[in-house]
Amino acid sequence: MSELITKFDSWLADAGPAALVAREHLIPVEGRDGVLFPATYAASQDGSFGGGYNIDSFNETENVCLIDSAGSQANRIEPLFAKSEYADLVPQVTIKAGEKLVNLLEAGHRAGDAIVRCSALQEDLRAAFIAAQNGDAEPLAKIAPTSLVFGVWDSRDTGAKLPRLIASTIRAFNVRELRRSAQYIPAAEYVNTGLLEEPADKKTSDAYAERGFVHVPASGNPGGVIATGGIRRDASLHLAALRLLCANSEVRTLALRRYILGLALTAFTYPPTGYLRQGCNLVLDPDKPREFVEVYGDGRRVPAGVTHPEALEYARAAANDFAVGPNRAVDFDRVRAKRDISGDPDGSERRSKKSRNRNAD
Repeated sequence: MSELITKFDSWLADAGPAALVAREHLIPVEGRDGVLFPATYAASQDGSFGGGYNIDSFNETENVCLIDSAGSQANRIEPLFAKSEYADLVPQVTIKAGEKLVNLLEAGHRAGDAIVRCSALQEDLRAAFIAAQNGDAEPLAKIAPTSLVFGVWDSRDTGAKLPRLIASTIRAFNVRELRRSAQYIPAAEYVNTGLLEEPADKKTSDAYAERGFVHVPASGNPGGVIATGGIRRDASLHLAALRLLCANSEVRTLALRRYILGLALTAFTYPPTGYLRQGCNLVLDPDKPREFVEVYGDGRRVPAGVTHPEALEYARAAANDFAVGPNRAVDFDRVRAKRDISGDPDGSERRSKKSRNRNAD
């Protein structure tokens, strides 16, 4: 066996690191005191959160603002495996929904997403989730291995839940929240010049505003933040959780763990995009070095030196040894979707009802 495939076996041993941890200090492209726009969230149903930026305050001067959540970061990183250089590392599963072709790597809930659950893969995925619940994650790794890397919850069917091995979050510290106002000015005075009639009621008035025929002020909207305490990306690759993955034999378990480790290392070491959204383009802080360490159960922190090319080379060897599952192309199934909506995703209730009717006859 080549030395490459065994290169990181010490990380898969029980005495190996609990996690790999990376910490990156970031600044806006405009500069350290530049304005950046965090993610915005809808108000909570119980009224405890009024919507807008997610800022946790501890006193008048100390707070933490969520810039990009773990879920959002995962959804940004996962499509990496659809790129040509990485595509052969995982099965390329595509679902055609009408005129749209969706790669499973782009589905928000991964193997538990409605778009793949309501396709010809439904039975295979259900069997794979049940196998994972019973201690064999290999069937799921043959269909959707990145679901094992970035986490998945089949909440609407089997209830199987696999933890996220890679967790990455961007936060800003001690932010000053800004507001912004704007005024839309139409290209012509449509009402005053008689091009349009004066709106007779609120519905018509709102329609004029929505379609851009009248002046529309917008005041006091969220205007970004200035992070006086800095911006930081904290990422962890939880090796202790990876070591819980098993297959149906010791040999297959080791092959599975090596394969998933290769995918996880590839994703973990890939340079993340700094452009998160309009007004939020972040780069590394040149004055603060990136930290990358192995963290052990006894608290030791040892510098980690694996590079992205090394991770990719290992991932290729591990994928070849594991034997990557086949690519699949399926259609979204409206019949399955209707059953899913009715609460009978596998049709068992419908079949049981037919059976009861036949018995009654």
